Amino acid sequence: MTTPFPFTAVVGQDDLRLALLLNAVSPAVGGVLVRGEKGTAKSTAVRALSALLPEVAVVPGCRFSCDPAAPDPACPDGPHEPEGGVRRPARMVELPVGASEDRLVGALDIERALAEGVKAFEPGLLADAHRGILYVDEVNLLHDHLVDLLLDAAAMGASYVEREGVSVRHAARFLLVGTMNPEEGELRPQLLDRFGLTVEVAASREPDQRVEVVRRRLAYDDDPAGFAARWADEEAAVRHRIVAARELLPGVRLGDGALRQIAATCAAFEVDGMRADIVMARTATALAAWAGRTDVLAEDVRQAALLALPHRRRRNPFDAPGLDEDKLDETLEQFSGENDGEDDPDPDGPGGGGGRPQPDSGPRGDGDTAARPEAGEDGQPQASGAQEQSAVRAAEPFRTKVLSVPGIGEGAAGRRSRARTEHGRTTGARRPRGTLTKLHLAATVQAAAPHQRARGRSGPGLVIRRDDLRQATREGREGNLVLFVVDASGSMAARQRMGAVKGAVLSLLLDAYQRRDKVGLVTFRGSGADVALPPTSSVDAAAVRLESLPTGGRTPLAAGLLKAHEVLRVERLRDPARRALVVVVTDGRATGGPEPVALAGRAARLFAADQVACVVVDCESGPVRLGLAGQLAGELGAAAVTLDELRADSIAGLVRDVQGTQRAPRRAA
Repeated sequence: MTTPFPFTAVVGQDDLRLALLLNAVSPAVGGVLVRGEKGTAKSTAVRALSALLPEVAVVPGCRFSCDPAAPDPACPDGPHEPEGGVRRPARMVELPVGASEDRLVGALDIERALAEGVKAFEPGLLADAHRGILYVDEVNLLHDHLVDLLLDAAAMGASYVEREGVSVRHAARFLLVGTMNPEEGELRPQLLDRFGLTVEVAASREPDQRVEVVRRRLAYDDDPAGFAARWADEEAAVRHRIVAARELLPGVRLGDGALRQIAATCAAFEVDGMRADIVMARTATALAAWAGRTDVLAEDVRQAALLALPHRRRRNPFDAPGLDEDKLDETLEQFSGENDGEDDPDPDGPGGGGGRPQPDSGPRGDGDTAARPEAGEDGQPQASGAQEQSAVRAAEPFRTKVLSVPGIGEGAAGRRSRARTEHGRTTGARRPRGTLTKLHLAATVQAAAPHQRARGRSGPGLVIRRDDLRQATREGREGNLVLFVVDASGSMAARQRMGAVKGAVLSLLLDAYQRRDKVGLVTFRGSGADVALPPTSSVDAAAVRLESLPTGGRTPLAAGLLKAHEVLRVERLRDPARRALVVVVTDGRATGGPEPVALAGRAARLFAADQVACVVVDCESGPVRLGLAGQLAGELGAAAVTLDELRADSIAGLVRDVQGTQRAPRRAA
């Protein structure tokens, strides 16, 4: 067995270590989400925590870790006779991102349940983690159906496995710890709220501290057991302090003044629901117990807010995490014990509105750039648009119409296009391939019924054979690769127009986040095209690249399409099951190089030949329109919509399925 890296040997990362220790003192705090860049000791610290947890008493032989002092009356291994328990170390169970549903919640033998009436149940990871730690590395990449199961177990403290009327229930109370790199995508809001505390970690920029990190890591790799032995005294001291804090915790007093500060802080930062107030109260109490005090102080409330609120005030994936500490200090001061009789703080005072950044509506200092003319009708940009312009701010995002890929796919679970999935409505039945997971009862009975006399059936029950079992086929929704191909040329450079275009793409990015898509960003201007963002699950990374996108120069439309086609080719090799939706954002002009219009047409027909689902967002504006974006849509075999038609609340209709308005690709001239 590998010797874990000692918890007390982790250099720096004070907030991370404190958050983990507070959960060790009071598991009711609700777990920790650790966000940060790769290589910052996130996993190392979490794995080291399990060695510090006090031992737990369990019923001998119980696969569900029942407490002998209060065994679960519904335990599948019960009922348990009153007897002395045995003590063992607290477990840390790791949930792999690619785990199956059966691996998480357990597997029920449906064949024995139908034929013999026996509940043969094999426990899953939730049972193993009961009264311990459930650790999910890269939790933001966890599939949605596993997230749903985690949410249910965390809310009810129990896991339910139900298959065609046969059900098993067992207790599942665990400390949920997750780590993630925000560059790879954000968490669903429901799961984010289930983590009691959150910590942002980053590598130190201090050379001395970095030297110490390397020194300790090399020493551990050379001799893990010897390195751990050198830290044994520090580990024992922390372990004893955790036990002492747990014993002190029931006697800690949370006074009315501290409760008022907690409530005022949550209200000031406009967090949703009441879970934040409860978590802050439990965290402040644990902080006092960790410090060896029996009274909660203002400093405990402040530290609890810094740990419990940052992830709860985010309204969308583009909001920056964190709290305005000046506003926090002002709120705590105004609602301190000396000021209990004062009026509530002015909600419009400093830092009001939940600390969300407001759009800059003031002058931008760029003179009359908003009135600069667009390209001429011949498709050539005028002199003022040929030069590169600085990036402009995106307009306010809006709710978009739903765009989906035609047909039925088999990609990763999501919320955009139709797909055959493990979850959804039942559409038919088939013979199982491997382990049976979703029984189609009617089809199974229909398959077994003709053979009952030959099998010598004599009782009321059916004689079921393995060949009779039928797997239910289900239809749900999948996530897609939404590849944005954005025209950043001089013809798009008018300030008001480009701001509206960026706002539309930002709106589509937000929709992609909600539908669990991967996104990519290709831009073209000047003499070529660039992959501004390779396909990723991080829509906020795409939003950052979009915000800083400059404009200007000619319009190499063909280069942009060819670059997008190459990105799709490479991505199909990496993830062949994930279907693509290409969103081309342009006014349709093509300039620069020999025969730019003909070359763009040939590039567009590559997408039509590969039957790639596309949609063209027509950005042309003004009283005189050339209709070039519509012609491009015809070459792509795609739908064409204007910026106004993209809005969900627009009067103009937009079909939900891209294929509904796709036309057959034109023949090459």
